[in-house]
Parts: sequence; C-alpha cells; structure tokens
Amino acid sequence: MAVRLATEDDAAAIAAIYRPYVEGSRISFEETPPDAADIARRMRSPIHPWLVVEEDGRVAGYASTSPMRDRAAYRWSVETGIYISCEKRGRGLGKHLLAAHLDALERQGFVTIVAGIALPNDASVALHEKLGFTLSGIERGVGYKLGQWVDVGRWQRDLAPRAEKPTPPKPYPSSRP
Repeated sequence: MAVRLATEDDAAAIAAIYRPYVEGSRISFEETPPDAADIARRMRSPIHPWLVVEEDGRVAGYASTSPMRDRAAYRWSVETGIYISCEKRGRGLGKHLLAAHLDALERQGFVTIVAGIALPNDASVALHEKLGFTLSGIERGVGYKLGQWVDVGRWQRDLAPRAEKPTPPKPYPSSRP
C-alpha cells in the first residue's frame, strides 16, 4: 500500500470510487456523480492537496481537501473528505491514507482540520476518532437525500498550536507525504 499526491491522471479512478457514494448513499450530499473532468477541476488548487492510496498499483481510495470557508480568516482551517473503494473497505487503507493526509496538511502549516460526516456512519466516526478528531457539533437535518433528512456531525482536529502571528499555509508540492 502506498500513499501519494493525486494527479489529474487519477481523476477517472477517483470518480469511479466516488460514484457509488453519490448514487446510493447519504454519505455524500452530491446527487449527480462528477465525471473525471469535474474531479480534475476540483483537484487544481495549489494549496488544497488530494492524496490517493494505492494497493497493487491501483488507486483504492482518496482524501480530498477544500477550504473550510471562503473568507480569508479561515485560511488556516481546511475540510477533508475520505473515500475508499467499496470493495477495499475494512483493510486499514483509510487509516493509512488519512494519517498521511494529516501529516501533509500539518507540514503545510494548516492549524485545524474539520470533517463533516453524514450520520449515521459508524466506520467514518471510528476512523476519525482513532486519528484524534473530536466531535465539535451536530447539524440537525441539514441535508435531504434518498428520501430522508440527514444530520451531519462535525469532527475537528488541531494540527498545530495557534500562533499569535501565524504564517499562511504553504502550497502542497513542497510538502509531499
């Protein structure tokens, strides 16, 4: 198993992994699966890395990063998402991938990472808590998908102390996992 930065060449594999989560679950609130071009566009941020985990030379999962909010004062905080291929779940790939993702974000200079988890999702909650995330709140009935209102839990983890005068996070190519 290997973790590396995702490239646009991985976009089709990422789209294929994400598709079942969009089409058949409440885990993602998207209703139309993005295609490879949409995924490639989302990956183009110079500061918000996407990582993939490979098993036997094939992409088996990915972790994405996006801004927590658009306003500048939030630039030290990021939101993350992690998806493992349905047939590869339960093998420890998610823990390995998320740990590498946290390390890369910490080295970039991010201070806080937040994960929004559609509830219930015991496996995702357990994974995040194993890696030091704690529940910071629950948004009640904020999404409606597949005929049901869904709560979203917010799990948060600090990556670094809050400096009095923080340095902005660095672009990720200089902080490869």
